[in-house]
Amino acid sequence: MSDCSIQPVSAPRRLLMGPGPSDISPQVLARMSETTVGHLDPYFLKIMDEMQSMLRQIFRTKNELTLAVSGTGSAGMEAAVVNLIEPGDRMLVCRNGVFGGRMADVAERAGAEVKVIDREFGEVFTPEEVEQAIKEHSPKVVGIVHAETSTGARQPLEDISRIVHGAGALLLADCVTSLGGLPVETDGWELDAVYSGTQKCLSCPPGLAPVTFSSRAVEVIDARKTKVASWYLDLTMVRSYWGGERAYHHTAPINMNYALHEACRQVLVEGLENRWARHERNHLGLAAGLQALGLEYAVAESHRLPMLNAVRIPEGVDDAAVRRQLLQEFGIEIGGGLGPMKGKTWRIGLMGDTCRETSVLLFLAAVERCLADQGRSVPAGAGVAAANAFFGSH
Repeated sequence: MSDCSIQPVSAPRRLLMGPGPSDISPQVLARMSETTVGHLDPYFLKIMDEMQSMLRQIFRTKNELTLAVSGTGSAGMEAAVVNLIEPGDRMLVCRNGVFGGRMADVAERAGAEVKVIDREFGEVFTPEEVEQAIKEHSPKVVGIVHAETSTGARQPLEDISRIVHGAGALLLADCVTSLGGLPVETDGWELDAVYSGTQKCLSCPPGLAPVTFSSRAVEVIDARKTKVASWYLDLTMVRSYWGGERAYHHTAPINMNYALHEACRQVLVEGLENRWARHERNHLGLAAGLQALGLEYAVAESHRLPMLNAVRIPEGVDDAAVRRQLLQEFGIEIGGGLGPMKGKTWRIGLMGDTCRETSVLLFLAAVERCLADQGRSVPAGAGVAAANAFFGSH
């Protein structure tokens, strides 16, 4: 008889205020525990059809090729790149954070001739910079991050899109952190390929990557002269599973799709505009409280993300000690900085179900205590009072 000494486990309760995952509603979690059916079961096919319809509404698009890739947001990035890029194609990547750098790496692995333009972490690109780089390099695809999770910076896309299409190129946008929390106007901005993840503002566990491709992008995929570098992410086959043919490609993560179906439904029940406004309001309430505590943002106000607040760590304050105290004493998770921002910033997430007044007020009270324990003089209750004053007047 086998002897298992491993005891049953139960996950601790956390308030997830880092760069993702975000808190998940009980309804979404409950859907994951429902009975698993086959990946070609009529019930599951209905779930897929309804989810495609909801994702089109959330992406603000009519694109036929809209689906959820079986994999995390990084799989969505790879799917977008490897389907549009053939060996020798030139791709221009705008890098101002970790995930712009990752896009360039993926493109290089796909055989692209990668050209990169850089901005400091926390800054954004001007249309003129992108236009000059396009004139210099004549790329097939331009890749850019709409919401850079590593820095908290929001990149305007409308003017850049016009420049990219004027040059006959395709625009690929990383909307992993922005989808569901900020406007992502796929058709309005003429984005050709957009990928996201489930664990940010959609408030679903990590494991799926919503993607959408314009008719221009589909024409490029259909005209390929070489096979897509990744069999698993080859959309010429995956789309046949999601489309009318229902051709078997892989066994989809059934229960994760249940969860995303419910998460998308909750987004649309709330209303996209209402959801965007909720993220903006709670971000501004948090910003008021942080200012009262003497904490400064690492990103200029004009292009801050509402759902990912990058804050400078005060001189003399121990980064890891504060994050550890928040987690152990208050059950609050926040993120540390990445790349050149490591040890210099905290990344405070207000995404999806986490994005509530209660989250803001609890965090401000807890971080005040942590700062005081670090020997920093903080006016008692100032952060909570400032946030409450904002919420009361808005």
